[in-house]
Amino acid sequence: QVQLVESGGGLVQAGGSLRLSCAASGSIVSINAMGWYRQAPGKQRELVAAITSGGTTNYADSVKGRFTISRDNAKNTVYLQMNSLKPEDTAVYYCNADGIITTDWRIDNDYWGQGTQVTVSS
Repeated sequence: QVQLVESGGGLVQAGGSLRLSCAASGSIVSINAMGWYRQAPGKQRELVAAITSGGTTNYADSVKGRFTISRDNAKNTVYLQMNSLKPEDTAVYYCNADGIITTDWRIDNDYWGQGTQVTVSS
């Protein structure tokens, strides 16, 4: 079984910064892709940023140039550095892990963390 635990959310003023972390634990050999999604009230969950084990990244247009995703493969941890935050970034941020190779050599997909609230005040 795999668990994802997020941390780092909170309340910040517009223009400020936050850093989110997500650590995966369990019977893990490797994880192909890790990413961050967000869901604002009344809106669908959307991709914010994703990164493969090889370091290839993908960003939503709305966060390009402001957010940076990175990961530590040895720690099975992914980070999201969020700078120049805007009120429209307010949402619950969820960590996702996909393509997990487990110690019994299965491939598990689509694990989610519990979510962490990010609130940006104007």
